[in-house]
Amino acid sequence: MEKFKGIFPALLTPFDENNRFNEKALEQLMEMNLKKGVRGFYVGGSTGEAFLLSESERKQLYRSAAQIANGRCTLIAHIGAISTDQAAEFGRTALECGYDAISSVSPFYYGFTFPEIKQYYFDLVGQVELPMIVYNIPKYSGVTLSADNIGEFLSDDRFIGVKHTSNDYFAMEQFKSAYPDKVVFNGFDEMFLAGLAMGADGGIGSTYNFMAEKFVKMHTLVKEGRLSEAQPIQKEVNRIIAALIKVGVLKAEKAILKMMGIDCGALRKPFGQLSKEEESYVYETVKNLF
Repeated sequence: MEKFKGIFPALLTPFDENNRFNEKALEQLMEMNLKKGVRGFYVGGSTGEAFLLSESERKQLYRSAAQIANGRCTLIAHIGAISTDQAAEFGRTALECGYDAISSVSPFYYGFTFPEIKQYYFDLVGQVELPMIVYNIPKYSGVTLSADNIGEFLSDDRFIGVKHTSNDYFAMEQFKSAYPDKVVFNGFDEMFLAGLAMGADGGIGSTYNFMAEKFVKMHTLVKEGRLSEAQPIQKEVNRIIAALIKVGVLKAEKAILKMMGIDCGALRKPFGQLSKEEESYVYETVKNLF
């Protein structure tokens, strides 16, 4: 399980000026983060605009990330979809590409019952021979998985952990204590230290794309029992995140990476773009990173 413990950027999906997948920019992004010491990547998740990509684009993303990584790091493919069959198809692509695990948000929109959600996950691990990391993100999925719900997955060996993007750290502590050998990822970047304090083994985060070194450092300091030295880093991270929230987090992240020399293009519509004033505001906030 060690290969799943640490810092995993939730990869952005780069596009070119014609709104097509940009493999060159993806390579630049991954190489930069590998040099910063990340453990691996979470590919095709919320940050990667998964639900704004076509099926063929998602498969291309999985393949390209695997080719770029070339066995040098741990890869987790987010295969989530409302349709079980579609999610399983993405999972088979991840398996063919040599991913280490799959992950999925709960099926959403239709208000599925927990038994239906549970069957979704068990269908996936039954059809795709890769370990599953459950993605608990109530804010966007509309599905809140309790500690008891999570336990129904973690009691099965095919489920190796949880990506917990929730501020319910009591629940995190409960399922980590009940299943200490399973891996738990903190999801909210602005509460990374809180997650580590409650038992998280690392994090999967959006802002890791451009400042992974801060999270790598915090993770190392906490493991060494030096929490007080990690706290100022979390405060600096939160100062940046607060600015990003004001203009749109994903839009700001792509703008920052462009400032850093990695042009990931614009977000897919209906997302808009930053104004010149917003870009200047973001630059002033993060210029010390360059």
